[in-house]
Amino acid sequence: MTYIELHSHSYFSLLDGVPSPEELVKQASKYEMPAIALTDHNGLYGLPRFWQASQKEGIKAIAGCEITLENQYNHMTLLAENEIGYSNLCRLITLSHPNNKGDKIALKLKYLAKHSKGLIALSGCKKSSIVRSLSDRNYHAASHTALKYSEIFGKNCFFLEMQNHHEKDDYYKNFALANLGNKLDIPIVATGNVHYINTEDAPIHDVLRCIKHKINIEHAAKHIRTNHEYYFRKPQHMQQLFKEWPKAIENTLSIAERCNLSLPYGPQILPKICFNQKIDSNKKLNELCLKSLLEKKIHNNIEYKKALKQELKIISQNGLADYFLIVWDLICFANRRKILCQGRGSAANSLVSYLLGITPIDPLKTDLVFERFLSKERTTTPDIDIDFASDRREEVIQYIHKKYGANNVSMACTIVTFQVRSAIRDVGLVLGFKKEILKNITSKLDDHYINPSIITKMEPYSKNQKWKELIRISNYINGFPRHIGTHNGGTIISNHNISNTIPIESTPTKQRTVVQWDKDSLETMKWIKLDILGLRILSAINDTCSSINPSHKLENINFDDQNVFHMICQGETIGIFQIESQAQTALIPRFQPKSLNDLTIQIALIRPGPLQAKMVEPYLLRRENKIKTTYLHPLLKPSLKETLGIILFQEQVIKIARDIANFTPGEGELLRKHLSSNKLQNYHKRFIGGAESNGIKTSIANQIFDQLKAFGSYSFSKAHASSFAVITYWSAWLRYYYPTEFFLGLLRNQPMGFYPEHVLISDAQKKGVCFLPVDLRYSQYKSKLESGKIRLGLNTIKKIGESHANIIVQTRKSNHFKSLSNIINQTNLPKDTIESLIMSGSVDYLNPNVGRRQILWESMNEYTKQQQSQHQQLFTHTKKANLKPMNKQEKLESEFKFNRALIKHHPTYLYRKALAKHKTTFISNLKHIENGKIITIAGIIIKRQSPPTARGIHFITLEDQTGIINVIIYPYIQKSYLQEYFSKFVIIEGKTQHKHGSTNFIAQILKTPQ
Repeated sequence: MTYIELHSHSYFSLLDGVPSPEELVKQASKYEMPAIALTDHNGLYGLPRFWQASQKEGIKAIAGCEITLENQYNHMTLLAENEIGYSNLCRLITLSHPNNKGDKIALKLKYLAKHSKGLIALSGCKKSSIVRSLSDRNYHAASHTALKYSEIFGKNCFFLEMQNHHEKDDYYKNFALANLGNKLDIPIVATGNVHYINTEDAPIHDVLRCIKHKINIEHAAKHIRTNHEYYFRKPQHMQQLFKEWPKAIENTLSIAERCNLSLPYGPQILPKICFNQKIDSNKKLNELCLKSLLEKKIHNNIEYKKALKQELKIISQNGLADYFLIVWDLICFANRRKILCQGRGSAANSLVSYLLGITPIDPLKTDLVFERFLSKERTTTPDIDIDFASDRREEVIQYIHKKYGANNVSMACTIVTFQVRSAIRDVGLVLGFKKEILKNITSKLDDHYINPSIITKMEPYSKNQKWKELIRISNYINGFPRHIGTHNGGTIISNHNISNTIPIESTPTKQRTVVQWDKDSLETMKWIKLDILGLRILSAINDTCSSINPSHKLENINFDDQNVFHMICQGETIGIFQIESQAQTALIPRFQPKSLNDLTIQIALIRPGPLQAKMVEPYLLRRENKIKTTYLHPLLKPSLKETLGIILFQEQVIKIARDIANFTPGEGELLRKHLSSNKLQNYHKRFIGGAESNGIKTSIANQIFDQLKAFGSYSFSKAHASSFAVITYWSAWLRYYYPTEFFLGLLRNQPMGFYPEHVLISDAQKKGVCFLPVDLRYSQYKSKLESGKIRLGLNTIKKIGESHANIIVQTRKSNHFKSLSNIINQTNLPKDTIESLIMSGSVDYLNPNVGRRQILWESMNEYTKQQQSQHQQLFTHTKKANLKPMNKQEKLESEFKFNRALIKHHPTYLYRKALAKHKTTFISNLKHIENGKIITIAGIIIKRQSPPTARGIHFITLEDQTGIINVIIYPYIQKSYLQEYFSKFVIIEGKTQHKHGSTNFIAQILKTPQ
């Protein structure tokens, strides 16, 4: 006799389980169990990983769930016996999750009866209604409930679940359950209710439970287990525990034998787009592509016709015609509604995507590779990423829900995991650390692994045993699932109710649901998703084009305007998509882009991969003709010529495998995917053999393979970079020819990009753009054009959200806001909102001779009057105050505090006395100062960065009224000046660094103005 565990929890029980699904499977395999069930609380989040791990170990995976019934203390264990049972399990989990925020998970019994077929039910743990009734010696209630469940699920499909964790009354409960089963002819079964692998992990489980209930561990007796016995026991141990009831052990085998589920892998059946006449999807797709070939006047080009035929064949073989038609229909909808959008990612390698208007790049002209997106060798389903103007994205999502039905559309979930800081915070609170101490600790950490050596650097905590326990547990749970979120854009569409196959949950967003699988699990199960993403720069471009009179069409823009490239080469890139950061502006003096292909390479270079692989410098040296471009073999030149012999793009790996080793492009894509995996060796022999058949020496072939291994895993998708390059050029072209409208578009769609509003305004003013201040009489929610100038919007004022701004704008239609009391009484805005309006300067027009302090005092008086009126009290007139008006400095400080920008002066004007005292040098003059000279600069901190590739070095982007500089701060300097580093305005003493045509500043001393 042996035993099979039918009740186990992974960390996907969300703060009530410790092991990963893979660890549970591995332990079952170690114990030589032929099967194991995963029964996480109210979800199948971990099922795909559990299933995959079980197949790898060669043991049967049983899909299950411990579900919460109507009373929150009533649990039941459900196992899927077959496909019908699995579908019912998904439906029951879906029905158990509330539609309204704040409601608790609870399944109504009427649903249990309706969806019981194909399920095997176990009565549940000590929180089950039957066990609770037995504990209360209420045998009648226990019998009644057991018979009811037996009737719902059917004979031999409902079992009384016995557990033994050496807790008080465990023996009595099992004795009572066995008697009840014997009396009612209901079978019994033993389970371990596993929550961790070993007893050593029990304290981790206790901490997770405390995090779940937001309670200190010293006061958690009601929420944690009474002992450490909920571990994964050996079969022999379970047999010993239940030696009086051997049938309970035997039944674990019979139940496992009965459970023979084939998990429903995708791709899912997609809905069909309705056309006027009934037509096959593949035929319709072919028809649309041929029509587009004709419109683009490439219908007679043999190369295009051959590529199209091959792509359509692969699409048909993979059953993806409906997928492409769904995306095409979505693009058509967006175009009809004038919602700017475009596809990106690997889908841009597809000619079909280009012909359908999904992506903007001609893959044949750009020398892209279709197989990077889709091939006959590919085992995973592709997905298409589409960026929509972010302010219109919701319209697109609503269109999908309306067209295909709310039950057939859902979003992928995200598994929100513990990171270093969140783990420290949550675990620390459980262990009794004060919030201030935890804040101090987390400020010194990044969100990567906590090195134990950091303990010695954190006096006075490091010698404290509780501190060491904090670090140990935080490290342990780093990466554990904490809760479920909604994927930014991953959308699943099906022709049937999704909850029949994957459980779904409601989201905080009304009429929106998520499936219980994240994008990786969906890919594992071969489900197709569509990424519907929002991109603010597209909204900005849309607003820019709409503001141009007459409105400008992007398709009329030529991509070879040298005026535009000259502007970029001069470093005028603020607001330009993808190339406005300090890393990009430092690259430009050397790179000097002159074409759209140059922009594609430039975008791909400043990425973590190329930077980590140290690919940037070798490329630039070759571009500057400082070193010669060479190739290990002439057959590499066609693939690497555009990047001067450097492997930069993922598509180049595919081409090299094809040209050097006779791989098919699809095989080349598989090689690329495994460049950083332990399966790479499987491809090595084939690669070397293919190269030798082409007359390439073995030593050269090995060097090429080593280059692929070294650089290929860091490469970037050319199709993705090419798609982004189009948006980069659009934004650059609009900046050059229509600066007022361009900066208006940017300001209307903040926050986005690298720079805050005050930097955009300062840069725009240098280009001759004029601004008008926020004014309650004229400003809309967003900035607008007014007589050729940009009138700042109400959203420029802090604490003014869209709802409050809309109240102001709507009320203003019938009211001219001629007095303060009029504003307060007509809008009914909160007191702090009125304060922001006053102190921002937006109501200065009410009485130019009276200061903002006076107006603010009067507003408080008005609110007091309102309150007394509401309580039917006689209003007592207070003596009128005559407050001193603000001087110019105070007014500017007030405006900068309550607005996100100043338009009459740069923010550094507020610190002019400190600038004079420290004899600071203007940033614009740094390029003329000799290398290494010690000087002092000052400015507003725009951004702080510490990228993983910088090895602890920190960077500050600093701005004064003349320009922007990148400040390099070494770790020991940053630690010495933490307060100054995190200040708004900083004075920095250091030295200039001129390198490769760009100027940086190396900090030595940081100060803040007194």
